[in-house]
This record gives sequence, C-alpha cells and structure tokens, in this order.
Amino acid sequence: MSYVVGVDAGGTGSRALAVDLDGFRLGRGASGGANPNSHPYDVAAARIAEAITLAIRDLDPADCKACVVGMAGSSKLTDPQVAAVFHDTWGALGLGCEIRVITDQEAAFASMTSEPSGTILVAGTGSIASRIENHRMSRVVGGIGWLLGDEGSAYWMGREAVRAVLKLLETHVPDGPLAQAVLIEAIGTVGDDHQLLWQRLITAANAEQPIRLARFAPFVSAAYASGDPVAVDIVTRTVDVLAGMVADTRSPGEQSPIVLIGSVVGPESPVGVLLRERLGDLPIYFSTEGATGAVWLAAVDVLGPSAPRPSELVRG
Repeated sequence: MSYVVGVDAGGTGSRALAVDLDGFRLGRGASGGANPNSHPYDVAAARIAEAITLAIRDLDPADCKACVVGMAGSSKLTDPQVAAVFHDTWGALGLGCEIRVITDQEAAFASMTSEPSGTILVAGTGSIASRIENHRMSRVVGGIGWLLGDEGSAYWMGREAVRAVLKLLETHVPDGPLAQAVLIEAIGTVGDDHQLLWQRLITAANAEQPIRLARFAPFVSAAYASGDPVAVDIVTRTVDVLAGMVADTRSPGEQSPIVLIGSVVGPESPVGVLLRERLGDLPIYFSTEGATGAVWLAAVDVLGPSAPRPSELVRG
C-alpha cells in the first residue's frame, strides 16, 4: 500500500503521521524534541527517525512515496556536516523516498489551509511572521531571538511586565494585580520597602536565563482581564506589534489566509482576541501542530495540489 509521511519536529516534541493516498490515517508516532538549535544533531535526527518508525511500524518502509519533515531550526541543515548526520540517520529507515525538510512554519500553515499563499504568525516564547508563497516561505519578519528582537512574544511581554513593575517601584505603590503577581513569582514577597523590592527584582531577573522572563506573560493576560492599566498597556502594545508584523508580510487589501500559532495569540488569550478583531474579516485559523500540514504537502509531492486533506479516519 502506497502512503506518505509528515513530521512536525519542534523543540519539545516530534510527531509523525502516515496516511494513504486517499488521506486515511495509517499510523502515528511521537518522540522528543528535535530542533537542532536546541539538541545535539544526532539526537535530533534520531528522534525524528523514531517518530517516523513508530508511525509506520505496521507498514513497509519501501512503500513510502514521500516524506516531509517540518522542522524548527531547519536552517541548521545548510551546514553540510549537520546535513550528513541527518541523511545517514534517516537513510537507515529504508524509506522508498528521500526525506524533504521544510520549515515548521510552512508545515503549520499547510496544516490549516490548502491555499498556496498567505501569512503565518508565530507568537509563543519567541515571535516571527512569514509570507508563504506556493507553500514555501518567501519573506520573514522578526524571528531574530530575544537579544535582538522577539517583539510581541511571551518573552517580550514578560520583560515589559518586569520593567513596568520596576518603574512602579521607583515612582508609585505597586499595588495592581500585575505588580503583585510579578513580585510574588520573582522574589516571593510584596513587602513595604520599595527600594529593597526594586533591588531584589533586578537581581532575580538577572539571575536566570533571559528567556525565563517569558513566564511572566500569563500574569499580563490575567491582569488584563481585571482591568489593570499596566497590563492593558502591555497587551495593547503587543497587539500593535503583531498586527504590524502581519501587515509587513501582505499587500494592501489582500484576502489570503492568516494562520496563527503560539500561546500569545491563542483563541482565549487577550492578545489573540484583540488581534483577530484588528485583522477584521480576513480568513484566520489557529494551528496547534504541523504534522497534518507536512503530511498533506507530502501527498502534494505525489498527487499534486488536488491531494486530499488528511483525515482522522482510519483506513478500515
């Protein structure tokens, strides 16, 4: 039986999906994180291979007609030494095809729409917006990491929350819900000595990896719901930044789809709600994983753009 495989290889987990050429599910597999920026190359390659192996455990590997891996950190494979590790590891699977690697954003976009072009906005710990043309990423806005950017991300929101609390400690009584939550999380107290709190908060924030500031982002969302003006300001500025990133990937009046992914722009998050309002009547989708997009793109490699969308139904 001919079939195709798609993989969503992220920083914290990898998921593989095998479907036949009618789109019926044949198998699933999962493994650990496989972003080569976050994990040793051999580990990342082996985890993707493990997920594929589990997805096709009841199938003949030689019957696989196409395999697409949507990988976070895929740019690492431009290094010939890194690419060789992946090629050798995957070659041992015995698939009847070469594995094609795409970005995780291309896979996530295709997971929600068959349209060839549009925008995908990722706003989780980091942030990046990409223009998709003919299923390929053609333009990138952001995605340069916490040190140089990541505006509109959970990291950025968390950093803005800590900065706002420090400013309050300099000038006002930090009695709002956001300030209280940040101080309790960071130093475990909301005592009366503002100068001491200011010093301790700076020390606590600098004592950890900078990306750990992302953990304060949920406090911003919670405080926004209670009307905290500091949180309202941060949420509003986050929406402004993300809406601008989306606009920078599109032509005026364009009606192509927008796919959102990440906790900051989730369906229930205040940023996500306000961003969808800002984007108006454009077709907007929220993706949670890219395996279905990767496996559909694998089917497109075999059948062309009329390939059926993957189904949750299992072939009887």
